[in-house]
Amino acid sequence: MNNVSWRLLIVFGVLIIAAILVAPTFKPSLWPHKEINLGLDLKGGMHLVLEVETEKAIESTVDRIQSEMRSMLRKERIRHHGIASAGETQMSFTILNRDEIDGVRRIVEREYADVEVKSTSPVESGLKVSIGLTDSWVREIKKQAVEQALETIRNRIDQFGVSEPDIRIQGEKRVLVQLPGIKDTQRAKELIGKTAQLEFKLLDEENDLGAALNGDVPSGSEILYQAAEASQARAGAESQPYLVKKRTLLTGAHLTDAQVRIDQQYNEPFVSIEFDRKGARTFERITGENVKKRLAIVLDDKVYSAPVIQERIPGGTARITGNFTTQEAHDLAIILRAGALPAPVHIIEERTVGPSLGQDSIQAGLLSMIVGGILVVLFMGIYYKVGGLIADFALLLNILLIAGGLAAFGATLTLPGIAGIILTIGMAVDANVIIFERIREEMRLGKTPAASIAAGFERAGLTVLDANVTTLIAALVLFQFGTGPVKGFAVTLSLGVLASLFTALIISRLIFDYIYVAKHVRTLSI
Repeated sequence: MNNVSWRLLIVFGVLIIAAILVAPTFKPSLWPHKEINLGLDLKGGMHLVLEVETEKAIESTVDRIQSEMRSMLRKERIRHHGIASAGETQMSFTILNRDEIDGVRRIVEREYADVEVKSTSPVESGLKVSIGLTDSWVREIKKQAVEQALETIRNRIDQFGVSEPDIRIQGEKRVLVQLPGIKDTQRAKELIGKTAQLEFKLLDEENDLGAALNGDVPSGSEILYQAAEASQARAGAESQPYLVKKRTLLTGAHLTDAQVRIDQQYNEPFVSIEFDRKGARTFERITGENVKKRLAIVLDDKVYSAPVIQERIPGGTARITGNFTTQEAHDLAIILRAGALPAPVHIIEERTVGPSLGQDSIQAGLLSMIVGGILVVLFMGIYYKVGGLIADFALLLNILLIAGGLAAFGATLTLPGIAGIILTIGMAVDANVIIFERIREEMRLGKTPAASIAAGFERAGLTVLDANVTTLIAALVLFQFGTGPVKGFAVTLSLGVLASLFTALIISRLIFDYIYVAKHVRTLSI
């Protein structure tokens, strides 16, 4: 009897915990615990496949090396001209003194482990030198660009507040994004896809903007346009052009924080940004050297504001204005905090699953579960009588335990996950069938009901355990190596196997012991 008592306490404890975990799914106000998460196929939402333009990451690296090479050649007093890109991964320039080629090689070997001199060829004005990235570095840059894009997108979505997103690399340069429950799909696409390359540049106030608009753009300058407000864009209004110097004085790489603030004078939101120590020193130097000049704040080649620098600005803080709505300012702050994408991304596949389609899937899954469950319950009740009814009761508790497990681990229930639960309904009684048949064999040998029950559970228990452990191993392998739908199936199957073992070996045995041992019932109905 004591044996029954402690098992009874364990069973009640597990069932109460499971009920507490499941309750918020049906009535969220009951407990603070999270409800069961529904996948994209059940809750509706957005499915995106993004392609990272890894070639842009290579281009940015080559541009950076070009700029650094100019400085180092000047420092080493190696006269040259014509440094420019020569293909995707190379650049070329002409040194005026052919004997200085060894100095060029020393610079390349000293400063860059993954850059090499590709070729040299005499020309009329000197020696043409071609240098480029090694093949291994090109592959590494592309790989890192995709991995960094994945992390940046993940950070943005986490701050956006989407529950249980599925974000992973697909192939060499694609990123799969699934956002269950998302309603404002356009806002989500803009948040994910914006490159968010923040730059600070001086306006070119020495040259004429009108002449530049007519095609006479000064060397070292470019025309950028103001980021149009949503209302202006809908009305077809033209953005204001700016003549901006190409040289970037400071980038968002040194950004540490971005928050939405309200301008007390105009009652409009703006984005306040803060730099790290190096960025703060650079920003203070830039503003100190360019007092009374206009500094353009550029995001993805759009000018958000171009204020006049009134004085040196210490402390490493700045503000981005642009007649934002509160939501636009909030999204911009999220993007800046999460960091810039290493290369632009574009959407190559987009699907939106509506909530009504997800609801239809839930109803179809529940219907199949109910029909399958009823058939199993009827068969067990008719064929195994009282023993079958005990197995049916354990089956209901089995479903409760699976739901509690999904809530406890924060797992996502998907349509294949429902299929896993339906499969578990059959597997849950399978263990009882093995045990019941063993009990019948013991009864045919003339043993008492109590002895038959004890022998049946003890001798069939190891068989049940072995069979379920092998299924559990297969489910864990599916979870480890499978994709989203397969993982959803593996989760519910794993939880179902564990719940089946608990209900068959502990709950069913507890009920049998209570009826036929504690209450001394002499006739075994099985």
